[in-house]
Amino acid sequence: MSPRNPPPTSTSSGLSRQMGLLGLASTGICSMLGASIYIVPFMIQRNVPGIGPDVLMAFLFAAVPAVLAAFAYSILASAMPRAGGSYIYASRGLHPYLGFVASFAQWFGLSIAIGVVSYVIVPFLRDIATAIGWNDLAAMLETGIVRVSLALMVLWFFVWVNIRGVTIYERTVIPLMFLMFGLGAIVIVAGFTFDQSDFATALSLRENRQVIPSTHTFSLSVFLSASAVLFSSFIGFDSIAQAGGEAKNPHRSLPLAIGIAVVAVGSFYMLFTGAVYHAVPWTFVAEEASKKDITAPGLMSYFLSPGWTVAIVAGAAVALTNDLPAMLLSVSRLMFAWAEDGIFPKSVTKIHPKYYTPHLAILLSGVMASIGILGSHFAGDFFLGIDIMVTSMLVNFLLMCVTVISLPSHNPTMSKEIKVVRSRSLQLILAWSGVLILSGFLIIHIIKDLTSTVDAWYFHSTPVWIIIMILASLIYIHELQKLKKSGVDVDDLFSKLPPE
Repeated sequence: MSPRNPPPTSTSSGLSRQMGLLGLASTGICSMLGASIYIVPFMIQRNVPGIGPDVLMAFLFAAVPAVLAAFAYSILASAMPRAGGSYIYASRGLHPYLGFVASFAQWFGLSIAIGVVSYVIVPFLRDIATAIGWNDLAAMLETGIVRVSLALMVLWFFVWVNIRGVTIYERTVIPLMFLMFGLGAIVIVAGFTFDQSDFATALSLRENRQVIPSTHTFSLSVFLSASAVLFSSFIGFDSIAQAGGEAKNPHRSLPLAIGIAVVAVGSFYMLFTGAVYHAVPWTFVAEEASKKDITAPGLMSYFLSPGWTVAIVAGAAVALTNDLPAMLLSVSRLMFAWAEDGIFPKSVTKIHPKYYTPHLAILLSGVMASIGILGSHFAGDFFLGIDIMVTSMLVNFLLMCVTVISLPSHNPTMSKEIKVVRSRSLQLILAWSGVLILSGFLIIHIIKDLTSTVDAWYFHSTPVWIIIMILASLIYIHELQKLKKSGVDVDDLFSKLPPE
């Protein structure tokens, strides 16, 4: 029987401040590190032709706007440590409309992405079964009813974990995080142990092929396009900010956890990608990516035994699984924060009497993610929700930088509560740098989306994102009018933080 969570330190909101620094950091790390690290740095040779050997440098450049956004989040989190993170920061430091519509698009994109992640876990389980030789099980996992059912079971298990409270949540995500790093370390150690001459020998013995040498010419436009794609790998640390209402010592722990998550994930990305490209020539990766889908386990299988290859595939499955509890926490706290302010149904603020979690918000997020699973299965498009999420997060990151700039003039009282990067001149340097670079990344992402070839207009993420923003605007206008008619002073409401 799991232990009951201790009572909350404050009864105003009903949430319990029980999440420690390690739990917060693991929330950000697990949200950021998914199975994409096993696929994107290699399939980018097909998605962005011509990037060649510059993948690692593009990854490093993609980290720059992520670090700038992380500074903005850390600055704002130290001053406004409440559930709802980015929504609270923008609504108190910029404008409540911008805070709501941007976070609503974020909630939609993340919720659909949770469903996509749940659905994609099953093929990794299939690959493990195939590698072990359990062919009947692998075939069963290919069937539609089994895949959808298993995806729903995995999703709703983590809905249950989130409802059961901070103690169970931390006991789930922290071990999964360390397991993910441990299995990923196999790739890092193997990649730096072998070199490209070893790969050439293995390729010749296995397939009687030779690595084809090739020259490469650097292209700035290709480099920037690749960086924009790789930037998506750094999305997720904002989930720490969403847990602001449940963090112990939040003024210190929230900024510190954001920093730990960005540094840990950035270091892992660089080591992982660098290890694979150290062992496998980029020319071979580009050639294979042009013909079929490739992954890190497939590339490293030239060196490793089937057992170690299975361990790498398991690492990818664990990395995917890690996303679910952290992302569910993030989206449910956004809904909770909206409802606390009265711009979403008030019933969503209900707190479980035993576990002190916003159980109705978590359940609704699970329902939305379930729609994502069904959409992935019946529409056959895994990536539309991911693209919407990337657009939404770029806009949110941009808004956080703008909020750092506007906070002293818009809300000087809260500006005085900032506990990290107190120098105003340094705040402005970081924020304006973030605005410029993130705007560039957003423009590149939108152009890439609108110029891509798709079967119908609604497979472009940008117009779908605009429709979501229009829907959010209508909800905001409707709920704001209700607040005003009920006598609420909305200016006063959005000038103060919600109850702790």
